[in-house]
Amino acid sequence: MARERGLDLVEVAPNAIPPVCRLMDYGKFRYEQSRKERDSRRNQHVVELKEIRIQPKIGDHDLETKSRQAAKFLDAGDKVKFTVRFRGREMAHPEIGRGLLDQLVEMLRSTSTVEQTPRLEGRTMTLYLAPVKPKLAPSERPSSARVTGDDVPVEGDTDLGDVSQVVASGSGADTAPATAGPTTAPVTVSSDSEPTAE
Repeated sequence: MARERGLDLVEVAPNAIPPVCRLMDYGKFRYEQSRKERDSRRNQHVVELKEIRIQPKIGDHDLETKSRQAAKFLDAGDKVKFTVRFRGREMAHPEIGRGLLDQLVEMLRSTSTVEQTPRLEGRTMTLYLAPVKPKLAPSERPSSARVTGDDVPVEGDTDLGDVSQVVASGSGADTAPATAGPTTAPVTVSSDSEPTAE
């Protein structure tokens, strides 16, 4: 049947009894999967740790400038590490550094949460701040819909989580590899998808 239609015969669930196979254009399926992976990589944001160094003798205006810079980092979704460096006799007064860090926490209260409280390690005191996660509206929350094992793929459905093996081939035999492992693209089910049997 696959050769007659110019399609590939793909084994979807080899461990099922009987094994489930599907007629599809395997090359087109792989292309669409790679497009989905590329789009998901483009939309994701890698959280970075930005370090801002200050000294115990910093002025009020400079401290405000540092806090504005940290607010930009936090709004972009990055974490911020504040480092106070003590030199010479400044080590005798670590409470000055702690006061500066507490002041920064107060300035950035609306855009950040304290991930790690100020801690003195050698000649440096560090504070870690993380961005505040925005509360999602009910329409933006991920759906609680589930895909059950009773769902059988239908011809024309391109969202397969696991394609195990190409058994026989039609037109795409020259370009399609003999085996394909599990795809790495995350499978998401939104509330717009077809209802599943519970």
